[in-house]
Amino acid sequence: MEWKLAVKAIIFREYGGPEVLKYEEVTTPEIGPDEVLVRVRAVGLNRLDLVVRGGLTPVKAPLPHISGSEVAGEITQVGQNVKRLEPGQRVVVAPYLPDKSQEYTDEELGRLSGDILGLVSNGGYAEYIKVPADSLVILPENLTFEEGAAQALASITAWHALVGKAGVRPGEVVLVHAAGSGVGSAAIQIARLWGARVIATASTDAKLKKAEELGADELINYSEKNFYQEVRRITNRRGADIVLEHIGQTTWERSVASVARNGRLVICGTTSGGDARLNLGDLLARQVMIIGSYGGSKDDLKEVLHLTEEGRLSATIDSTFPLAEAAAAQQKLESREQFGKILLIP
Repeated sequence: MEWKLAVKAIIFREYGGPEVLKYEEVTTPEIGPDEVLVRVRAVGLNRLDLVVRGGLTPVKAPLPHISGSEVAGEITQVGQNVKRLEPGQRVVVAPYLPDKSQEYTDEELGRLSGDILGLVSNGGYAEYIKVPADSLVILPENLTFEEGAAQALASITAWHALVGKAGVRPGEVVLVHAAGSGVGSAAIQIARLWGARVIATASTDAKLKKAEELGADELINYSEKNFYQEVRRITNRRGADIVLEHIGQTTWERSVASVARNGRLVICGTTSGGDARLNLGDLLARQVMIIGSYGGSKDDLKEVLHLTEEGRLSATIDSTFPLAEAAAAQQKLESREQFGKILLIP
């Protein structure tokens, strides 16, 4: 069994920019009876990492802290109460950690009551991480650790929003913002998998070309054109049946206006801010549904990995960095230069 008393991790002891990230030795986590120790082989970057590092989340991470919500690796140790898992198994961590102290029967409320890996709990920017045994999903044999990590959070967010909440159907028109993001690149594939027609937005023609390769039918460069006007043109003024909104404040009003009569807007992120205006009269006149969608479940992760195993979905990976270069990786994420997931390799 692979084992070290001191292991490497990226840790920050104060909130701030990328400069607060330090590559240091930390003690190997000690697991409890219901936990598992995982040797991290790949961890995906998420915009959540940036707001946690900046101290901008409603519940601030306790300091010192290790970020990282999208983890794939192999089990090295299991707690005494853990069944059906053993050292050597390759796994992906379902990032939404339930609050075991709460007696929720509704899966959504149970998830809302808990933590996200790397938000309050320490995350995967490390060689080892301890996680609840119930949060592990076996990584299919034909998938790499990198593919597993790339599908762990953003992809299940897109799946839960489009399939679980908005109920995407064949023949519908789906507007996907920020095609180069983890959520956007996954959403294009998911909508196409369900037989929808996809309109994708991005800031550059190069990103739009990659979105087209993933299956987007119509492309809008939002840095050059008003995406609302383009959606109206493309749909002959009808609008999109589903708008996947994960940007928030800067796109909100045009996103709402882009929804077709009797359509739905599903919101699963607010990366540009959470304050927005809403014309209630317009909303009721067009009978638009606005749906909140929070994260994704362990079952969503199992389904996404299964479809990836079958080749019906693909993990869109932009680049990989050594763990020690986490600051540079986060700077790239902040610059929005990437298309798909950025990964760290411990």
